[in-house]
Amino acid sequence: MAAPRTEIEARYEARREAASVAICSSVALTLLAVVSRNEGWQLVELPWWIWLVLAVPGVLLSVDLWIGARGVGLAARRGTAYALLAAIVVANLVGLVLLIAALITTSSESLGGGQLLCTAAVIWLANVVVFGLWFWDVDDGGPFERARKKRSTPDFQFPQDENPQLARPLWRPRIWDYLYVSLMGASAFSPTDTMPLTLKAKLLMGIESTISLVIVVLVTARAVNVLGS
Repeated sequence: MAAPRTEIEARYEARREAASVAICSSVALTLLAVVSRNEGWQLVELPWWIWLVLAVPGVLLSVDLWIGARGVGLAARRGTAYALLAAIVVANLVGLVLLIAALITTSSESLGGGQLLCTAAVIWLANVVVFGLWFWDVDDGGPFERARKKRSTPDFQFPQDENPQLARPLWRPRIWDYLYVSLMGASAFSPTDTMPLTLKAKLLMGIESTISLVIVVLVTARAVNVLGS
């Protein structure tokens, strides 16, 4: 028996789009590791390959999305996806803690502007990616449930939910919509056009905004310190 069209579309979204998005944070961390090795950058005397270790959860999540989307069993694998998403968040927090420790213990001469900006930018990008995936996977039961039914109990209220007459036929939010929500949360530190409705949505958005705010404050503080010296 052939799978319904909506289910096929959900599989494609998870396998091709979400899996591609998930690997982006790992690619960014890998590039940071390569640059750190070439430039001799270190944070609190940890070697350059620490960024490769922090990139592993993103690779595993991408593989899990790719394999899981090959069949209807993806919904049963959501626990694995949640664990890997949580691992990516932890990895980002570890990177942020290393950056904070380096700012506290390292002189301005040793921790240059290039290293600071590159490290902070990679952590910030990974933060946007992982929370975009979180939003995508928790909203209204996940991508498969959204494909099978109307949006009756969403965790995020998009403008199209509030004004269905403005939505295109058969519209439903996709991974790119959630990435946009994540980008706005990391940039504005608050919701913009899409509102979190449930406690878990508010909690996720609050954590993302807090991490992003800390990153921006750290970079700004060091920039002011450098300009003032």
